[in-house]
Amino acid sequence: MAELLRVEQLRSGYGEAVVVQGIDLSLERGQSLALLGRNGTGKTTLMNSLVGVTRRHAGRIFLGGQDITALAPHQRAAAGIGWVPQERNIFKSLTVDENLSAVARPGAWTVQRAYEMFPRLAERKSNMGNQLSGGEQQMLAVARALVLNPKLLLLDEPLEGLAPIIVEELLRSIARVVRDEGMSAIIVEQNPRMILPITHQAVVLDRGTVVHRGDSAALLADPSQLDRWLAVARA
Repeated sequence: MAELLRVEQLRSGYGEAVVVQGIDLSLERGQSLALLGRNGTGKTTLMNSLVGVTRRHAGRIFLGGQDITALAPHQRAAAGIGWVPQERNIFKSLTVDENLSAVARPGAWTVQRAYEMFPRLAERKSNMGNQLSGGEQQMLAVARALVLNPKLLLLDEPLEGLAPIIVEELLRSIARVVRDEGMSAIIVEQNPRMILPITHQAVVLDRGTVVHRGDSAALLADPSQLDRWLAVARA
């Protein structure tokens, strides 16, 4: 497979504070990666750095062979990065349909296909963003990223704070996108047992550096490694 994303010796953070240090990372087209680590280890900062909303102190980022290091966030989006941040950032003063149609780009993921993926959104297409439940807002955030037809989908804790039934529904949808349809993705999730079964590769961060990288299935099958880096072996 061809390489889609390459990160070389990335050091970034906020202002003078460096949070991620010397990160090397690569992802092939059609592959998905679980980005794991305890709270405060730099996962969200790394995702934000890929999007371009942190301060870069060193290193380079390539997407599809293009050096996007110096590009602004909107230029990185145009280059093919789709982002679902923890805050969701939907347009709460627009309807569901307007949220999707306002950003949709030509490609396999149309607004209609997003509705097929998330029937709840189809039922609420005329509702304003602020009239949706938290789970529905998260579905809308994911759908909005999909209709951008990105080369790389970034999901930052997409299951956080959601009711169990919504978690199951959203996880099935994410699994379909990344495993069945081959969307390249990086997914941050606090519960590794949820996300490792649907991703190909896993990277664990600790104190802003990569401390483990390898096959997701192998990490899931190794309780000692899960306990060492994530303290979840008996969870």
